[in-house]
Amino acid sequence: MEYYSIIIVALLFIVAMLYASVGHGGASGYIAVLALFGTQASVMKCSSLILNIFVSAIAFFQFYRSGHFKWNLFVFFALTSIPCAYVGSTFPIDDNTYKRILGICLLFPILRLTDVFRSNKPNEIAIYGNNEIALSLAIGGGIGFVSGMLGIGGGILLSPIILMLGWAGMKQTAAVSALFILVNSLSGLAGLYQKGIIFDQRAYFWLASAVVGGFVGSYFGSAHLDNKILKYILSAVLVIAGLKLILV
Repeated sequence: MEYYSIIIVALLFIVAMLYASVGHGGASGYIAVLALFGTQASVMKCSSLILNIFVSAIAFFQFYRSGHFKWNLFVFFALTSIPCAYVGSTFPIDDNTYKRILGICLLFPILRLTDVFRSNKPNEIAIYGNNEIALSLAIGGGIGFVSGMLGIGGGILLSPIILMLGWAGMKQTAAVSALFILVNSLSGLAGLYQKGIIFDQRAYFWLASAVVGGFVGSYFGSAHLDNKILKYILSAVLVIAGLKLILV
């Protein structure tokens, strides 16, 4: 295995570990790593969704087992996001536009990883009224479409919104985001399958690394894990990759 392949595998492990610790599948991080090494856009999209599915499933299991998942917060986002993620994955988009939009979206995880949005309110779900339900349906649909189009699960966009609105605490947000990412990734992958999936054989090594990282990160994250230094390192990688996609 070439040295750069070893570096990719190592970085994917770190990405999966950090993202899973906050209930994310890590698609944006995987794409950032693969983009830095010049991976083809179609390969990035497919591979990131596959890794996303496994890692988000692991993260959801850990946070659910710890009692943080709230069904009534999740369901209204998912009702619109699932079909919109499928539609988004079949939406035609040229490589340059894809890279520009993706580069911008890569900056969103920094808000989550560095805890810019942190709810100081009690961990009580506030979605009960018609206004909150309507807003949740709209947010879910918009994030679902964008996530399907870009090959991400949408958690990097959903988490800051939930925390900013004060609808849940950090761990509840992580649990809801994990399942949200899982269902959107499955829906998006189904859309890509219809168009024709481009699978890279190296993805087996990527997947193994991400799964191990996902177990480690979600296990500690569902209890408590303070990994600020690594989070800042990942944030730097995302900034570099995002700017690379936007400017190059």
